[in-house]
Amino acid sequence: MTMYTNNFLRCISAMTLAVMVSSGNLFAQQEITIAAKMPAVSVKMSLQKATRAPITNPGMELIRQRIIDDLLAPAVNVKSIQQLITTIQPDGSWPGINYVDTSRTGFQHREHLEHMLDLAQAHAKKGSPYFQNMQVKKVALSALDFWLAHDFICQNWWWNEMGTPNFMINTLLLLDTALSENQRMAGLKIAGRASLEGFGARPGGDLIQIAGMLGKQGLFKRDEQVMERVIKTMADEIKISTGRGLQPDMSFHHRTDRVMSTLTYGTGYVSSFAYWAVKIAGTQYTLPETALQQLIDYYLDGISKSMAFGRFPDLGAKNRDLTRKGTLSPASAEIPVNLLKASTGYRKAELEHLVNIRNGKQPPNLQWNKYFWHSGYFSHQRPTWFSSVRMHSSRQNNMEEPHNEEGLKNHHFADGANFITLTGKEYVDVFPVWDWQKIPGATIIQKPSVLPFNQIAKKGRTAFVGGVSNGNYGAAATDFSSVHDPLTARKSWFFFRDEYVCLGAGITATSEYPVVTTLNQCNLEGTVQVGNATGMKSLTRGTHELQEVRWIHHNNVAYLFPELNTVQLQNTTATGNWREINHQDWATTEPVKKDLFTAWLPHGVSPNNAGYSYIVVPAIKAAAINQYQQKKAISILSNTPTLQAVRHGALQLTQVVFYQPGNIGLGKQLTLTANQPCMVMIEMEGNKIKKITVADPTQSLTALQFSITAPVTIKGANGKAEWMEAGKLSLVTIDLPPGGDAGKSISLVFE
Repeated sequence: MTMYTNNFLRCISAMTLAVMVSSGNLFAQQEITIAAKMPAVSVKMSLQKATRAPITNPGMELIRQRIIDDLLAPAVNVKSIQQLITTIQPDGSWPGINYVDTSRTGFQHREHLEHMLDLAQAHAKKGSPYFQNMQVKKVALSALDFWLAHDFICQNWWWNEMGTPNFMINTLLLLDTALSENQRMAGLKIAGRASLEGFGARPGGDLIQIAGMLGKQGLFKRDEQVMERVIKTMADEIKISTGRGLQPDMSFHHRTDRVMSTLTYGTGYVSSFAYWAVKIAGTQYTLPETALQQLIDYYLDGISKSMAFGRFPDLGAKNRDLTRKGTLSPASAEIPVNLLKASTGYRKAELEHLVNIRNGKQPPNLQWNKYFWHSGYFSHQRPTWFSSVRMHSSRQNNMEEPHNEEGLKNHHFADGANFITLTGKEYVDVFPVWDWQKIPGATIIQKPSVLPFNQIAKKGRTAFVGGVSNGNYGAAATDFSSVHDPLTARKSWFFFRDEYVCLGAGITATSEYPVVTTLNQCNLEGTVQVGNATGMKSLTRGTHELQEVRWIHHNNVAYLFPELNTVQLQNTTATGNWREINHQDWATTEPVKKDLFTAWLPHGVSPNNAGYSYIVVPAIKAAAINQYQQKKAISILSNTPTLQAVRHGALQLTQVVFYQPGNIGLGKQLTLTANQPCMVMIEMEGNKIKKITVADPTQSLTALQFSITAPVTIKGANGKAEWMEAGKLSLVTIDLPPGGDAGKSISLVFE
């Protein structure tokens, strides 16, 4: 992390930090600019009596003290404080800070705010060498006066309505009685720009964070009406919506582009609630239990299922924030701990399990399969590995805008990206050296360069994008049409117990450049081994074009090919820089070198109806590959532009993608025919259907109809089956979930 990021970590309360980092705001990343000086915005609370008021509400004072204790929790850096004392200028500024540049990608003024809060903390913290030190107090107030005199306004609205007000109110809370009346009033005016009437107070993550800042203003003023309004606003925002905010599938959308932001604004959303839930516990302001339960559901079923092993943020759930240093750092246990403290026991065992995993007290023995139908995101967790798929449809943009000039090469990131995680280190900080036209899992035309970054975000073109899941196994599929290139394909992924299968069909492009499908592009770890028609060999470092490949093995992941294949591969050092993908002022052109493993399947120039198939087996040694292959667990039943299907023999599980009506053989004289495009998963017991799970990727149907060449009886009320004697088949009708649940999987159990 950069030096000023480390300072930032120390300068604000731990939970406030978690809110800002996870919502993607650590470096003030937002989309709206304000060129002119911003006028003061009132928070509708009187500034006429800004002096310390008598304590009239014990509950408010308890909350206030808890927040101050939180602000004082970080250790004081004695060396840093001494340097701030000795280097401050007579006017209250510090050398080395560019106070002129107020641009979205600059605004070094944040360093002044950090210094100011550091000094306030050192002065207020008992046990600090500078506790109640007059010199520190003088320097802190001088720095405050300098800011108040200039009232710096950034071209990025976020600093004006969130970043600066947050620093300011935290500083005011710590200095408190050391402040003059003018300092209190002027400081509150700036802090008051964090207002529920401001531009940034939109439904979703920012609204809750702004409400929290307003709550601190109310505590500083001892204003009960402000506090009551804040708690009501928070309680009202804990809800499921198909607009901004928490979605029915437990993903999170910050904007109306329908792009998932679960690990950014969505984490800020729950962080803010968790922070305040603990601070207000035991007072008259406590959040309703139903609201806390909704938060816990979202954290466990949304955020945590967008993380490998519930701990490592999944690259596939990222947006422009993936071009920040340390973006894949493991999550702390702070949020689940606070949810435990605030709750009366709801899903306590699951929260405790997650806390223990994050604290290293128990192995990450988790497993699930989940498709987020509002976000085109699919995750699959086994005890020893995790994988995900990121897609987009005509219901959403392919990617978020590169706000504040971050994520400058994200053009193809949601084009069927597929990531694999065993250790959490696979993709750490590879992005400056990545080939952004070789996104793992994606099929991409290899152009000389991508388009300018202002052309990244575009509406998807096809409706058939979805997933089917029974909670343990599942499949994802996309009728892919690139929003940037003349390229179409049918792509699917089938996830099982020990492996998953990747299929591509109908790959067609009209371009003078070659098309490839990338198996993986990640940090190089150890030796790359290849099995081919003549045996096995270890590759030397370099660029390789491999013929008649049976399998490739790297870092305990095997890529197996049902047919001998041509694979292009690099296991060498790549060079790049952060400035190419991020224009924030910390991102420089200083060369970055990383050893990368990159492997891809070539489809040639202007392919017409090309395809691919490969099986990924994570958590396997190269020596065990032959033994795995002898089991012949996987059967690829079909890989065409109309039907892609895979059967797992040991699990007696068949997963099917019907891009158009069609049929699939399930066993001896047993056939299932789909009358509409859909996705189906069939669980068998011998030659008998046990369970069928279905989903409508188009999210447009009210029901699905199948025919099965055997008599069947359905348990439950989700569907009906009628035996057609003349055709010797059962006609099965399944009612699909409506409204916000359109696209969700639904299961039928058979007797």
